[in-house]
Amino acid sequence: MKRARESAPAEGAGRVSAEAIGAEEGLGERATLVQFSSAFCQPCRATRRTLAEVAAMVEGVAHVEIDAEDHLALVRELGVTGTPTVLVLDAEGRIVQRAQGQPRKPDVIAALGRAIA
Repeated sequence: MKRARESAPAEGAGRVSAEAIGAEEGLGERATLVQFSSAFCQPCRATRRTLAEVAAMVEGVAHVEIDAEDHLALVRELGVTGTPTVLVLDAEGRIVQRAQGQPRKPDVIAALGRAIA
């Protein structure tokens, strides 16, 4: 995803459950794109569109958006320091990639490739 802001998963935050992120329908069959947003974040809106488009393109991929301000315990647990932050989870909920800032569509697709492989 956005090259300058990519980072490894925070220690102890290697796996995320559907319940933890409020994914009522569960994690994606193949992968899940988790987006942490805030109400007045302009890049969050563009990120929402990008992730929704990619999730619609790739079968078995879910997109879950989380309001960071309403889920502060989860934000702290996962080491989210700004919005938008995107986590790419594999089918088991393991964090494969994380990035802060507005991602580019090709970078999201590449990160999904690593999650699905």
